[in-house]
Amino acid sequence: MSNQPYEGYEGHAAPGYGGYDAHQAPQARQPREGYPQQGWYDPNGAAHPQQHQQWQQPYVAAQPLPPETHAQAYEPRGHAAPGVAVTATTTAPTEPGSPAVDPATLPANQRARLEGRSPIIEPGLQPAALTAVLGALLAGAAAVGTYALVVPLVILQAVTAAGWFRLNGMWPARQGIALAFLGAVTADVTLLVAGREQAPAAILGTLGVWVLLSLVLQLRSHADPDTRMYGLMATVASAALSIVAAGHLAAVSDAVTVGAVAVAVAVLARALPLPTAASVVVALLAASGAGIAMGGATGFGTSGASGAFLGLGAGVCALIGHRVASYDYPSRFVHFTAGVALPLTAAAPVIYVLGRALG
Repeated sequence: MSNQPYEGYEGHAAPGYGGYDAHQAPQARQPREGYPQQGWYDPNGAAHPQQHQQWQQPYVAAQPLPPETHAQAYEPRGHAAPGVAVTATTTAPTEPGSPAVDPATLPANQRARLEGRSPIIEPGLQPAALTAVLGALLAGAAAVGTYALVVPLVILQAVTAAGWFRLNGMWPARQGIALAFLGAVTADVTLLVAGREQAPAAILGTLGVWVLLSLVLQLRSHADPDTRMYGLMATVASAALSIVAAGHLAAVSDAVTVGAVAVAVAVLARALPLPTAASVVVALLAASGAGIAMGGATGFGTSGASGAFLGLGAGVCALIGHRVASYDYPSRFVHFTAGVALPLTAAAPVIYVLGRALG
């Protein structure tokens, strides 16, 4: 077999490479696709693995392409191209090699942060009006008697149980809501049977039993560990808030009247279209004023200062509950459940403690 076809390239040099002769020409030839890239075969001899190794050095093995990302399409000057959906801002940052997180599966407040919007949306005037109505019902029922107070209190506890689960993005969660509400009713019945003197033991005992019951139910769940832990925390918190709301039933009736009215006034003042700092100050002043007025009307405490302190404490707790209910975007159902109930529920322990201390 002749080497004549290779002689024509003798003495020439390709651009960027040194000159080569006919015996080096096969180094520049790429192997055919589909054949194993082993040492090239010389018709006059055996394979030359050393020269094949030199031929392969300038090339690197093919690497897999990085995963595609949904980047925002831009026009010049950085503006988004019209008609192109913006998905880069709604994709959660992930570590290299980890799967992308679907924004639809994230809680509403985290999704709002990814979208560049505030996760804090205040409930507004309508939920504040409902809170004021429920507070007025509590105040009026407390003036009538203990058993009359049970009716609006049960409504408050039911709305608290449902609102907390919805605030945590868990819905419908019928089993958890029913469990939390059943704990609240159990605390109410225990208080009615044992009396106000045994209120701490009745509330804390019911709370301990319900925490244990929630733990047992979650251990029997077949969900993954993260889901079970999240469900356990939400169930325990919902049950705790619903049971603690029974503090209205354990407190002195005059203290419930003063505190419920102070909460109603504070939430209405907080809903006014004012700057946040000014709104908080106005709400606390209004709560203190309502405490003084209702304290004088009911004869609570020894002076007007007792009503002012009770109104101020209830107002502070009401604003905390109002703030907690604002951590959701953009669900209005949260505002009409947690936004209505949490201000009154958060104020129950303070009304009980200050009512006994100042009354």
